[in-house]
Amino acid sequence: MSDMRLIVAGAGGRMGRALTRAIAESKGAVLAGALEAPGSELLGKDAGVLAGLPANGIKLSADLWAMSEDADGILDFTVPAATIANVAIAAERGIVHVIGTTGLSGSDNAVIRSVTNRAVVVQSGNMSLGVNLLAAVVKRVAKALDQSFDIEIVETHHRMKVDAPSGTALMLGQAAASGRGVTLDEHSERGRDGITGARRPGNIGFASLRGGTVAGDHSVSFLGPFERLTLSHQAEDRMLFAHGALKAALWAHGKQPGHYSMADVLGLADI
Repeated sequence: MSDMRLIVAGAGGRMGRALTRAIAESKGAVLAGALEAPGSELLGKDAGVLAGLPANGIKLSADLWAMSEDADGILDFTVPAATIANVAIAAERGIVHVIGTTGLSGSDNAVIRSVTNRAVVVQSGNMSLGVNLLAAVVKRVAKALDQSFDIEIVETHHRMKVDAPSGTALMLGQAAASGRGVTLDEHSERGRDGITGARRPGNIGFASLRGGTVAGDHSVSFLGPFERLTLSHQAEDRMLFAHGALKAALWAHGKQPGHYSMADVLGLADI
């Protein structure tokens, strides 16, 4: 099979540049396009140079329709509005859409799922192997421990992150809720402030810290009578997310239409 031709969405951003480097460093994929927002001052710049690599001749463009004509997939770690705009074009072109964008609303996710009867979408709040293994363990632990153990999720990210809780924290929360056999929307507790009263049994708590250049730290604590268990993951460089996204794209190439997750990519879906 020939190399998979991939477009990087948000190619001028930090994650976009990491994705460009990951493609250059890996076998089985080539950069086919570099997408950037209309009006960006980076339009026309060389994607390789922006990523700290030799020039590759791929110029940043805002025209996804044109660049996707000869592409096999798109790696999309942008913002909700951009991702939703990209969904329709990726589906129309029949290319794999790997979505790592966080902060998506329920209606955004409904739009994404609406195309998966005819398109291949791999979506995850975190593309790291370690985090997805952590989610599988969290689900198992939540299932094993009863509600006398409270569940609290704490995440830390760099000062520039705009959404909270992080997509990874929500993914871990979903894993815990699934293990408990409840819905996260009905058992989520966030942003405590003031006189909140006692903790409600069975809820899953979230706390978000922001500062510095932290790539991403997450911990899930199970706090019971006289003991507590904490499971954690620390991301040291966003390149791990880029390589995970690339792995997802290569795995999805040639798959039947559907909505997949990193658990599917890593063979963890049945855990």
